[in-house]
Amino acid sequence: MNKNSVPKIVFITGCTASGKSAIGQKLAERFDAEILSVDSMKVYREMDIGTAKPSQAVRSKIPYHLIDVVDPSEAFSAGRFVEQAEEAIKQIHSRGKLTIGVGGTVLYLKSLTEGLFEGPSADKKIRERLNYEAQQLGTEKLYKKLKLIDPITAERLHRNDLKRIIRALEVYELTAKPISSFQSQFGQLHNDYDMLFLGLRYQREHLNRRINKRVKKMIEAGLIEEVRALYHRSPPLSPQARDAVGYAELINHFAGQWDIETAIEKIKINTRRLAKHQRTWFKRMQHIRWFDVEPDVDPLALIDDFVQAIEIWLDNK
Repeated sequence: MNKNSVPKIVFITGCTASGKSAIGQKLAERFDAEILSVDSMKVYREMDIGTAKPSQAVRSKIPYHLIDVVDPSEAFSAGRFVEQAEEAIKQIHSRGKLTIGVGGTVLYLKSLTEGLFEGPSADKKIRERLNYEAQQLGTEKLYKKLKLIDPITAERLHRNDLKRIIRALEVYELTAKPISSFQSQFGQLHNDYDMLFLGLRYQREHLNRRINKRVKKMIEAGLIEEVRALYHRSPPLSPQARDAVGYAELINHFAGQWDIETAIEKIKINTRRLAKHQRTWFKRMQHIRWFDVEPDVDPLALIDDFVQAIEIWLDNK
């Protein structure tokens, strides 16, 4: 690969539990590539089972980037991700290698490929007031308010996603403009890289079954013990790390909010909600070429299709 050319990146994306990691690993082996993780939780050390990180054995064979880069007590933003991802891509390209971006954190993917959101900075007083209003009146009240002033954003957010609802209301109060108006750059890919976007897609019921099976495997692999250790660690988890699906539910269990069976069931429910949120975003990303996976078919059965798509793309460069 020409080191003087624009870096080439193949993104493998899709909803949670779709098999992206397995496909990415096979492609990295096939093309002698390096993997850039596009996942907001794999950046945290000590959070391994619940984030479905690749094993150390796999990582000893394939170079990975943006995994285990920050302590779970720290916050990690899209801005930090873009900064570190851009450096990783630069280094991979300097070695004459192809970058394969693997992950389903849409905010990180869009920030890297389309640019960061350019809105006003956070306002502590407004956020505190809106949080208090949510505590007193309920999240649903804030969601209905958002729906009136910014139906576009309300449509793509889950009605219980308090953090993002508050951010959208905050932006409106500060600017008198909906947050969706600041996100007009989304959908316009920048030209810093040559990029190919490939995705794994399932029927909803099929993906839900995969999610339930994966949660069961994580519990069997020791997720409860992993979260117990994190719950008692010092310094404590950052709010971002605590909110991760699979961790938040078990932390609430350890805090006495509900029993273990309820916590496990809520992990499944919230993972399905995450997948629904991802699907909403992906519908707007017309540049992704989707590969549909039939029920009870291993996504790796499609590896030859992925290889062919990449080979044709590279041959045309």
